[in-house]
Amino acid sequence: MSTDKPSLEKGLLTLREAVKSLSNKPGVYRMISSAGEVLYVGKAKALKNRVSSYLSVTKLPERLQRMVYLTDRMEFITTHTEAEALLLESTLIKKLQPRYNILLRDDKSFPYILLREDHDFPQILKHRGAKKVKGQYFGPFASASDVTRTLVILQRAFLLRNCTDSYFGQRTRPCLQFHIKRCTAPCVGLVSEEDYRVQVEGAREFLSGKSRHVQERMQSAMEKASKDLNYELAASYRDRIRALTSIQTRQNVFDIGTSDLDILALYHHEGKSCVQVFFFRAGQNYGNRSYFPRHDAQEKPEDILCAFLAQFYQGKPLPGTVLVSHDLPRKALLEDALNLHSNRKVSLIRPCRGKKRKLMDFALDNARDALMRHQSTQKGLEDTLIKVSELFCLDDVPDRIEVYDNSHISGTNMTGAMIVAGREGFTKSAYRRFNIKNAISGDDYGMMREVLMRRFKRALAEQNEQGRVDWPSLILIDGGQGQFNVAQEVLEECGVADSVAIVAIAKGKDRNAGREQFFLSGKAPFTLPVNDPVLHYLQNLRDEAHRFAIEGHRGRRRKAISVSPLDEIPGIGARRKKALLLHFGSAKAVAAAGVADLERAPGISKAVAQKIYDYFHG
Repeated sequence: MSTDKPSLEKGLLTLREAVKSLSNKPGVYRMISSAGEVLYVGKAKALKNRVSSYLSVTKLPERLQRMVYLTDRMEFITTHTEAEALLLESTLIKKLQPRYNILLRDDKSFPYILLREDHDFPQILKHRGAKKVKGQYFGPFASASDVTRTLVILQRAFLLRNCTDSYFGQRTRPCLQFHIKRCTAPCVGLVSEEDYRVQVEGAREFLSGKSRHVQERMQSAMEKASKDLNYELAASYRDRIRALTSIQTRQNVFDIGTSDLDILALYHHEGKSCVQVFFFRAGQNYGNRSYFPRHDAQEKPEDILCAFLAQFYQGKPLPGTVLVSHDLPRKALLEDALNLHSNRKVSLIRPCRGKKRKLMDFALDNARDALMRHQSTQKGLEDTLIKVSELFCLDDVPDRIEVYDNSHISGTNMTGAMIVAGREGFTKSAYRRFNIKNAISGDDYGMMREVLMRRFKRALAEQNEQGRVDWPSLILIDGGQGQFNVAQEVLEECGVADSVAIVAIAKGKDRNAGREQFFLSGKAPFTLPVNDPVLHYLQNLRDEAHRFAIEGHRGRRRKAISVSPLDEIPGIGARRKKALLLHFGSAKAVAAAGVADLERAPGISKAVAQKIYDYFHG
């Protein structure tokens, strides 16, 4: 790592040295500061030409001049084609989050509906993550609530089970889902495998866009049941048709046939942008989501949309058509990169007339409204953070607030939690949990000490390697004077007490919200008025840390409950463990058994029986 101070001359010298050894092959370049921070990731059709363009520094915008000023070294990766370079650039931007790139910050995976195919009576459920389960995946949906709403309607219309295989296998009588007419109870044989398969095919057809055909078939079945005087069956079909109609009514505003397409509409105003993404699969609207990419105020809308597109579809399935709101300067290159990524032909289209233009206008209206709401919220949050800095006598408005809390029950499964908030709200990707290992059981001060010591020892180690990154402006501790003192001691031991402000927030004696006391260095404990917006903001931070800590503690507790002593015995895998539990009935009975008794269990040899006996008897 260089120790020289940055300067424009030094940055230009770095670029000139790099240009000398570069070829005109396509590839990706990284501009890196003296602290090890990746400032910018770019792609080039010809690396030498692209890097040389930065040498005409007077022609660059002020933002890029600053980037050259900070550049201490560069790294390069050559690729076979420019499309490959674009894909690699997008991957690195998502991973490294360079400050001078246009960034897509919200990168959550999308939920799907999974219709399983690995069971005689397939289950329908919500799925998020890797597609490891055998079955058919329908989506993506914009949010979990869209999936949940669709699943409820599908259960009402097609009566498919949503229970787990273990629950399914243990049933001796129908569960509540059968009685409220959302399942045909295949677990107890009230529907044949063949009839259940018909239900599954109906759901598959509906999710594949053949909803009208499915509805017509149900109407015919309802009319037949009515003619046969089977009014109960006819009423069942009527209710199922109503369920399908309810979801189709929501789709009528979007008449696109049975197409698969996405809509990406960007609205730009006063240097800020919102990209509204709508998902359509088999002609059905699977919801929408708003994104607010980070970028320089001078960036052009079409460049922002290009960068967003390349990052957004990394690791995500693509439809055949993507409607975009602007003419893209690198459209052909983007299409090549997306084709390469998805192994299918993808078309980027800016609609000018007809139904698709109306869809785009609708999406742009939503993007405009979302940006206005977002800017209003951000303005309120910025004002609150200014008041926080004044209240706690900070040198500047805090851009990273870390909040710490611990959770345990009588000293068991002790868990620490850190949540992060800043000018964009909660930064959930930066949340951390700590499994507390060394503190004495039930020692709240010891737990806080361990959590903070681990956090800042790691932060100092990372600082030595790549400069000070992700460093808090303010630390908020859930606790009173004792927790504050512990936090102060830890920061002093780490040598960073002068660079980080600490505040502790504690409820009053009656534990009522609104009477919190605040503890900080050089000032007597104080309270805030009950209706103070700063108090509400700090309460919200404290409550989020409390929720996150309790969630982690409960997860550890659930895991501990499910642990069996047999899991710790070397050489005892899942099959032998199951044989032992089936033979003896419980792990406690296995522990009490003699060697001869253990040998009688299926698959347990004399040597294995001796090993199990020795484990429990020392």
